[in-house]
Amino acid sequence: MAAAVILEKDRTIDLRRKHIGPSCKIFFSHDPIKIVRAKGQYMHDETGRRYLDCINNVAHVGHCHPDVVQAGARQMAQLNTNSRFLHDNLVLYAQRLQATLPEKLSVCYFVNSGSEANDLALRLAWQYRGHKDIITLENAYHGHLSSLIDISPYKFHQLSDAERNPFVHLAPSPDVYRGKYRADHADPATAYADEVKDIIEKVHKKGGKIAAFIAESLQSCGGQVIPPLGYFQQVAKHVRQAGGLIIADEVQVGFGRVGTHFWAFQLQGDDFVPDIVTMGKPIGNGHPMSCVVTTKEVAEAFTTSGMEYFNTFGGNPVSCAIGLAVLDVIEKEDLQGNALRVGRYLINLLQQQKEKHPLIGDIRGLGLFVGVELVRDRLKLTPATAEAQEVIYKLKEDYILLSADGPHRNVLKIKPPLCFTTADADLVVEKMDHILTELEAALGLKLPTAVNTENEWRKDSMSSCRPMRTDTGITVA
Repeated sequence: MAAAVILEKDRTIDLRRKHIGPSCKIFFSHDPIKIVRAKGQYMHDETGRRYLDCINNVAHVGHCHPDVVQAGARQMAQLNTNSRFLHDNLVLYAQRLQATLPEKLSVCYFVNSGSEANDLALRLAWQYRGHKDIITLENAYHGHLSSLIDISPYKFHQLSDAERNPFVHLAPSPDVYRGKYRADHADPATAYADEVKDIIEKVHKKGGKIAAFIAESLQSCGGQVIPPLGYFQQVAKHVRQAGGLIIADEVQVGFGRVGTHFWAFQLQGDDFVPDIVTMGKPIGNGHPMSCVVTTKEVAEAFTTSGMEYFNTFGGNPVSCAIGLAVLDVIEKEDLQGNALRVGRYLINLLQQQKEKHPLIGDIRGLGLFVGVELVRDRLKLTPATAEAQEVIYKLKEDYILLSADGPHRNVLKIKPPLCFTTADADLVVEKMDHILTELEAALGLKLPTAVNTENEWRKDSMSSCRPMRTDTGITVA
């Protein structure tokens, strides 16, 4: 059967159930969307309906960007081969990528996915001084390989202590909204960093040694968490004094998404430079490629293991041509600047919604990395998990694709392609406003302080609000 043939949706679902592993979940599982084409920030289903994509941080410069498509096709028509042959694309892309990073981060290893990149980063850290113990953050996710599930409590939280890797240690997520130390704390950055220091001391007392601290520069699956300024500098001081390395996972947040900087770790300041940076997802705009960048010292230590490292597809000519095209588009179309401008506009709109809607507990974000945390009670921070799911499904009915994450699945995640516009932001917030108004009316929720009469809930909205879905198994109180 030719690939161009589009099956009936039910046939696609049947074949998926038959041949695809049942653990491979899809969005909106009770009524999945079948996407057949996409362009820019839009995706189209088999009936021609257009959806605004607020999920895909993979299609970084926009779905099917013509410059990226042409670069890949042109190079594929000329040559694609093992990266163990000498080829200009590899070195030119490495040079171009390094120019976006601090000078000491100068050695690249090209691989094929964010998971591969983080796995290799761990190997580099373990080899550097022969240390074994890893510190990661609560609710972290770093990939699906066996080594990464061990450091991804987002995935392994249901395991017992006996089932967990004894060399992996969890530090509190530096969440100043819901975490151990909050915004009203005198110095949350130091308090959270001291938790890492305490872990190091406990590891040393048991005879262990720290190989690395690994964290996303901004926690994504953990709930769009923005660490307090100064946190990573202090963590780096403690970890390096213990002989360990700092790994910054930029797989979801790099390449200009935060707006003010090209890399999210740069938000902490010029005095913070990781020892290893991993990147993926947006690097190839959907093409499977990723990279680990480190220092000469760490790379040389990796060589002393005596084990040759090569990756059959990592850094192949086609991947590097695509990577170069992505960098060109980001620069040519000022997508980092667009992320900054549109992100600020969107966050401002959402802050205005917070003043109207008691379900909105917190708005946080930088550039086009934005989280909206829904709560049933702003004082108790009771997670509004079912309500978040209802918002997502209602937005789907309005042809807007959004997702929710965080430990309680109550944080709406907005991470669209960087070509997202202010008009797109207006549409998302308008629809969200309407949905939240209906939900709050059905739940009888009101702000603790008086609101303007135009924002008061109409009694008749109760009858128009349909019952909330409870796909998460949580019913509405």
